[in-house]
Parts: sequence; C-alpha cells; structure tokens
Amino acid sequence: MAVSWTGAKDGDNVLDVCCGSGDLTFLLSERVGSYGKAVGLDFSKEQLLTASTRQKLRSKTCYKNIKWMEGNALDLPFPDSSFDAVTIGYGLRNVIDRHKAMTEIRRVLKPGSTVSVLDFNKSINPLSTTIQELMIDNIVVPVASGYGLQDEYKYLKSSIKNFLTGNELEMLALEVGFSTAKHFEIGFGLMGNLVAIR
Repeated sequence: MAVSWTGAKDGDNVLDVCCGSGDLTFLLSERVGSYGKAVGLDFSKEQLLTASTRQKLRSKTCYKNIKWMEGNALDLPFPDSSFDAVTIGYGLRNVIDRHKAMTEIRRVLKPGSTVSVLDFNKSINPLSTTIQELMIDNIVVPVASGYGLQDEYKYLKSSIKNFLTGNELEMLALEVGFSTAKHFEIGFGLMGNLVAIR
C-alpha cells in the first residue's frame, strides 16, 4: 500500500529514504520497472550492505537499476525536483529533526509528486494503543529476543509515544509546503501511512 500510494509508475525515478535492508526499495523497483531508477538511501553502512547482498540474490531485471547510497535524511544528496516519488518506511519516527527531513523530501520531489510515509501509528484511541503495546511486549520483543535483537526493538514503545499522531503528521507535511496531506490508519490502527503531494 505504501508503494502504491506513491503513484510511482513505469520509468519513474524514485527514492526510498531510510531504506534499511531495502524492502520498500525492492517494491519501488518493481513498480518503476527496468526503465525506471530506484535509489535506496540510509545512514547505516551495515543496512546498505545487507540490501546490496539481497539485491545480488534476486533475479528480476528491474533490480539491476537499484542504487544504494549512504546518506542523511536531513541533508539529502540530490538536486531539487529529482524524484517522481519518495517513500520512507519506519524512518521518520527515528530522525532527529522530522521537520527538516520532510522539508528535504519535499525539496527533492518533483512538483505534483507524492511521498508515502509508513510507520507505527500513534493512535489517539486508547484501545488501539493498549493493543499495540501488548503486541510489542508479548510478540515483537520476545521474537526479536530469539534472534538476539531484543535491544534493537525494546525502544519501540517509547519511540511511538514520542512520535506524531496522524493529524500532527498531516500538519507537519502542510507546514513544510506539501499541497495536500492525508494520514491513513492501517492494520487495525497499529500502523499508519501519510500520503502527501508536493
């Protein structure tokens, strides 16, 4: 859904900010096809190495035009109006300056193009919040612990509490100059996706 909401199409030039191991980048690549270009950008060399290794193990032709770049979401290394679509999955919640990150994303988007921001939802519904916290405590962290990753996932509850609600994300997008912004709650309100058009 996050990739579909970008409106990316065959031949487009797309960017995945905070790409991690490349899940959204691969989906974007499929969307733009072998004539398009996909860039996965992350500050973590280790994540980019994992993404690059995954790319080498995949056989679709479109994956050959994915470029992995080390970079900062607060200072994107691209000219203005470079991309037809941008995604950021589970990254905006973790950047130091969300306003600056969204300003940079808007800057590198072409006029009329879309950013899709997928992340955990900070619900204003107490029931959704309780269910989300129970899932993190009783499913996510225990499963991560089984892989030796408990510390990497223990911060989730506090980071979600410090994140923005859907309405606040919409206001942020409009503040930095996007023409429209709509937040969708998905996965029974556990996840959210902001769709904003430059």
